[in-house]
Amino acid sequence: MDNELAILAMAALAQNTRLAAFKILVKQEPDGLPAGDLARILEVPQNTLSAHLSVLARADLVTSERRSRTIVYRANLQTFQSIALFLLQDCCGGRPDICAPVLSSLKACDTTKSKKEKSRA
Repeated sequence: MDNELAILAMAALAQNTRLAAFKILVKQEPDGLPAGDLARILEVPQNTLSAHLSVLARADLVTSERRSRTIVYRANLQTFQSIALFLLQDCCGGRPDICAPVLSSLKACDTTKSKKEKSRA
């Protein structure tokens, strides 16, 4: 990822409604959410949400898919991952001891192991 793409993505997220929409869509992965449902959750008019989703789509943070008469939006987690990696690639001058707290907090987000362990019990 280059600087311009990272700036575009971060600028898209630097607005309350867009950030809230993206966070909701991340929670709805992998199914996504119809635009109308997202507008109701955010309590914004559909045309306003459409403008916000366009900004997120231009930054490649969301994708859309038409399902009959409904447009379903999904978070583009690959782009989000690229942004996170872009920001962390030079983390703390390559000193793992300084980066350890950041990396530990990211590992805490991985619930895959705990879900597998719970299913075995």
